[in-house]
Amino acid sequence: MSESTETALRQTPLVERHRRLGARLVPFAGWLMPVQYASILEEHRAVRAAAGLFDLTHMGEVEVTGSGALSFLQEVASNDISRLEPGAAIYALLTNPQGGVIDDIIVYRYPDRDAYLIVVNAANRDKDVDWLQTRRALQPERDVTVEDISDRTGMVAIQGPQAVAIAARLTDADLSAIAPFHWARAIVAGVPALVARTGYTGEDGFEFFTPIERIADVWDALLGEGQSEGLVPVGLGARDTLRLEARMPLYGNELSDTIGPLEAGLGWAVALDKGDFIGRAAIAAMKEQGAPRRLVGFKLVGRSGSPRHGYPVMAEGRPVGEVTSGAFSPTLGENIGLALIERGAAGVGKPLDIIVRGKAAPAVQVKLPFYRREHPAGAGNQSA
Repeated sequence: MSESTETALRQTPLVERHRRLGARLVPFAGWLMPVQYASILEEHRAVRAAAGLFDLTHMGEVEVTGSGALSFLQEVASNDISRLEPGAAIYALLTNPQGGVIDDIIVYRYPDRDAYLIVVNAANRDKDVDWLQTRRALQPERDVTVEDISDRTGMVAIQGPQAVAIAARLTDADLSAIAPFHWARAIVAGVPALVARTGYTGEDGFEFFTPIERIADVWDALLGEGQSEGLVPVGLGARDTLRLEARMPLYGNELSDTIGPLEAGLGWAVALDKGDFIGRAAIAAMKEQGAPRRLVGFKLVGRSGSPRHGYPVMAEGRPVGEVTSGAFSPTLGENIGLALIERGAAGVGKPLDIIVRGKAAPAVQVKLPFYRREHPAGAGNQSA
């Protein structure tokens, strides 16, 4: 990658730390981000066995305030935001009028004030902000402010079996009291932070939101505190294999403007009974008729290359869909994937053929998720 290419990309405050740690930096969603440090395999296994540290400052954050904030969010988000008590969070989708997905998000209600924070995927930040502000402008009399605070917000995450113990040593706050899909204010390594118990790996852990100028202090403290327990920095490569094992969707793969929540198996994130919202009519109609496609999990049978996004899927000698995500699973030692296929071809135990580099690779559909930790405490979306 040329120097001019690097300088054209946005960089988080941690980029020089990534370089010193030996990261391979790549363009991602307009950012220069670490894809791996040592190896994807080692980083993946460290998160499953000990802990991993992730730079998420490229993610987008949108604050929604005002007396009309709740009613506004109820109209643009698929889930029931009214369920949120102070300090709680919920996974939801921004849906378009056709029932497709603009983005998948987490909505947090602040623990100490009547306002909300939406965390959006980095690649969709500008699109999401434009969509939300356009919807808000349709009712200028409404007391709602939609503000993109991404450029002043830093975000890192620690995930893995040792994550809670490592983070707890850096604060006087009782982080173990933060329930899954909740957040609280705390001083972490001397830095004021909002600490959320969400994530994107299938493991327990926390995400830390701080003023962007202080995020490096939290990163350094967590890295230093956790190294003796096996904590390692983790790049985008292992983040993707971790979320795939846990069956967490990636926007642009399992979700898109033309892939709706019912097809993606995310009907639980849609509250059709809460009242009207954008896309509700289309989603309700699909529910009544039955989704024509289903997202399924599969593993390859025998030796072959790893399945990749876009690979064709066959059943009984005819095309039935395509792979949305696929990789070698470091935890299972098998090639696994997700595929969006015709409803009639879907079913645990049913065979499929994945066309890998022009050749049919036998596969069998399996129950999802591929990996579930023994004592789940909640894992979130964020697709990166």
